[in-house]
Amino acid sequence: WLPGSPGRQFSLLKRALAAGEVVRVHRGLYTLADRYLREKIDPLALAQRIHGPSYISLETALSRHGWIPEAVYTITSVSMDRAREFETPLGRFSFTRVPQETFYAAVDRAENDQGGSFLLASPLKALGDYVYVHKCDWTSARPVVESLRVDESSLAGIAAEEFDVLAGNYTSQRVRRFLKGLRKEVGT
Repeated sequence: WLPGSPGRQFSLLKRALAAGEVVRVHRGLYTLADRYLREKIDPLALAQRIHGPSYISLETALSRHGWIPEAVYTITSVSMDRAREFETPLGRFSFTRVPQETFYAAVDRAENDQGGSFLLASPLKALGDYVYVHKCDWTSARPVVESLRVDESSLAGIAAEEFDVLAGNYTSQRVRRFLKGLRKEVGT
């Protein structure tokens, strides 16, 4: 959106950075400074611009769905690429790899208040990703309720179809055992 040759564009960008009018989020990704923005940038929508393809998952997705009461300060995502972390002026972003058959199974497009969108894991997929990433040997709902403080009524609302979709999606036996045990316990 800057006019002129690439050299001129780089000079303009460099001057805007020095003046504090533009903020460097990540290599090749910039935003206007807060004083020039009408609305604050949503870090959930920004995550997929920083490193993709990816979707919001783990504690961030569980918090967004209202399943855990704790505040989440790092935006956690699952990516097809290797694990990476980015400390930016707009927050901390963590990306991890979770092997699966279909990467976007049980992932939906979510809208933010500004009209932007991002990809968000369902609560069950976020739990499956959590079990894989943290190497949890869970086979029931008890550790989910005790460790993550998820309300049992939330677990009871998981549809049988979602268990069907995710059970064969994960390559990890640990996650498959967890999903099988959780399904048996919640009775779907």
